[in-house]
Amino acid sequence: MLADRARIEVEAGRGGDGSMSFRRESRVPKGGPDGGDGGRGGDVVLRCDDSLRDLQSFRRRGRYKADRGGHGMGKLMHGADGERLVVPVPPGTTVERWDGREYDLVRPGQEITLAKGGPGGRGNKTFATATRQAPRLAERGLPGEEGLVELRLKLLADVGLVGLPNAGKSSLLSTMTRAQPKVAAYPFTTLVPVLGTIEADDRQLVLADIPGLIEGASEGAGLGHDFLAHVERTRLLVHVLDLAPLDGSDPVQNFEVIERELAEHDPRLASLPRLLALSKADLVTPEVAAQAAVEWRERVAFPVLVTSSATSIGLSELRGELLERVPVAPPEAEGSGEDEVAEFAVFRPVKGRPSFDITRGPAREWIVTGEAVERLFLRWDLENEEAQALVENRLRRMGVITALERAGFEPGDDVEIGGTVFTLDPHG
Repeated sequence: MLADRARIEVEAGRGGDGSMSFRRESRVPKGGPDGGDGGRGGDVVLRCDDSLRDLQSFRRRGRYKADRGGHGMGKLMHGADGERLVVPVPPGTTVERWDGREYDLVRPGQEITLAKGGPGGRGNKTFATATRQAPRLAERGLPGEEGLVELRLKLLADVGLVGLPNAGKSSLLSTMTRAQPKVAAYPFTTLVPVLGTIEADDRQLVLADIPGLIEGASEGAGLGHDFLAHVERTRLLVHVLDLAPLDGSDPVQNFEVIERELAEHDPRLASLPRLLALSKADLVTPEVAAQAAVEWRERVAFPVLVTSSATSIGLSELRGELLERVPVAPPEAEGSGEDEVAEFAVFRPVKGRPSFDITRGPAREWIVTGEAVERLFLRWDLENEEAQALVENRLRRMGVITALERAGFEPGDDVEIGGTVFTLDPHG
């Protein structure tokens, strides 16, 4: 079974802690601080790997965690950065992060950083100043990004075969390519997309047999809703239409059902180049097949071919049309600047907007929330008196203490930040 969806949990590495160390050498009685910085945590990276075809491997493993950064040490030795974790995914994978950001991996070798490693903490050497020559504090490393990630595969096929169940798509694919789809006389024989390859002298074409669509497929009916996404990337569609349906249905109405469902799923599909393959010509007389072709050529604006998988009627012509009509390179790859991706983004702070919120808890404690203040508390060991003084000074500079006092805070009240409850007396 082709696995085209997966949910995984990723966690980038935590940054290493900074070191609190002092030189201890003979004849250097006051060597001073020499604690090194911690290393950065490893990133979790997704890489497009052309050797993969589906998301099956993610069913066996659902959690991916990168290495943490090394701790700093004395003699100004910095910790090593954590090894990044590279996770391969097949071409055509779309990625949605826990925060809603989306990525598209289509080119072999293309990479995205899915979760960034946490920064390392600074060693006590960093905090040495002319007035504080022996700082006894060092930063902790911060955790890396983590969260749930949705992966979805959209096949990178050049040609998509679409049509009602039992229209003859699977038989057509197996006859024209090396694919071996399951073929039977009941609806929905094809339960997953099947790929096949047409070999030419200097190129290949990948064909995808998309599971049968029915009326209402774009709204979730039948199997169509799950697999319509697989035709989004195709560059040409072959609409396979049964010349003489065994159920007695009208081919014209059947044609309109599929075209309508494609357009309602994605309007872009309605503008894709088309071929109409009138299938199972061996079940009708040559005269009936020829007359049907004439009528359909008057009805549609794209090429119409009469085909039969059983007798190979029209298959060489269909093969030639596909090789001629599908360009060697996708149009979007020519001069689109696809590889010219922005390397960075610029973020500017919004003036006049505080980066924290203040509320009251059930025990009337003051609760301060906000990424900046919470990261501050993750950085420091609050059992350390120097660290306590530094944190209090940072809170004052960030405007937290002023905002608390305006809200009614009294010295000695309990304050909770990042899950840590403490008594704050800024004037004590």
